[in-house]
Amino acid sequence: MGNGDSYVGISNLSANCWSRLHPVNMFNVKFHHSKALTSPYPGSHIERSHVPEDKVGWLTEWKDYNPVEYTAKSVLAGPSWADPQINDEGFSPKFNERDGEVERKSLNGLYVVENGRPRNPAGRTGLTGRGLLGRWGPNHAADPVVTRWKRDGSGNKVAHPGTGKNILQFVAIKRRDCGEWAIPGGMVDPGEKISATLKREFEEEALNSLQKSPEEKAKLEKQLQKLFSQDHFVVYRGYVDDPRNTDNAWMETEAVNYHDETGETMDNLPLEAGDDAGVVKWVDISEKLELYASHSYFIKLVTEKRGAHWSEDPGSECHE
Repeated sequence: MGNGDSYVGISNLSANCWSRLHPVNMFNVKFHHSKALTSPYPGSHIERSHVPEDKVGWLTEWKDYNPVEYTAKSVLAGPSWADPQINDEGFSPKFNERDGEVERKSLNGLYVVENGRPRNPAGRTGLTGRGLLGRWGPNHAADPVVTRWKRDGSGNKVAHPGTGKNILQFVAIKRRDCGEWAIPGGMVDPGEKISATLKREFEEEALNSLQKSPEEKAKLEKQLQKLFSQDHFVVYRGYVDDPRNTDNAWMETEAVNYHDETGETMDNLPLEAGDDAGVVKWVDISEKLELYASHSYFIKLVTEKRGAHWSEDPGSECHE
């Protein structure tokens, strides 16, 4: 997908509505993060050094800033998905460009590289190093939002009694690491196209394809091809406020909505939790859902695009 068509469906949100929805956006105007400031750092007892809200931005001078340095042992062990340490001999990453098979370009434009280390475009996090993230700089993920209309026993769409809008459902997984509901996404493999990641992650996380026989897998592939080859909507591309982010490594994602309008494609797909997921199921979408990272924001944008129910409070809806 070229950059020209990647902002479809989002450029028509008015500016004030956009910033009210979520301050992290694709237009390089302003970044905030909150989850990236939380302690302890996931999977550890490491406490970030405290960053007051007015000192998050790099443009604010802060001579006494003294972040904690932390990179998880699982990353330092040198798995295939991780970079070496910056000062390792023979490691000379090409930041802000495609570096062999590794995409080091950010979806949000150029980032600063200071003393050989990329700098988080959203500001200070109180932690340097990479934490749990494999790559210095952007770590690219893909989040497939697969939706259908909620239907009653007779196959009719179900509307919300309060708003009269039809209820949308999406395939959600319960993450094993933190127990929160999430979109069944994952990391983009080196050299992999985003479209392939979206489909592969959905198969692995929501359909447990890794445990299937080749015959079963081929059958799943055929059914999914129909869903993943029809019109889709790019919900979001860019920086994600994620608890794993550090000053030198951060998550970025492309969230894409695949909508099964008739419900027929997905009816026959057996949802079954894969490697990172504890439970997988169709979940009714509303603002009451508490989801992982920025996922509820992506889901909200999908309901607006599809004209589906989100909130009983009219003040929380954006009107184009």
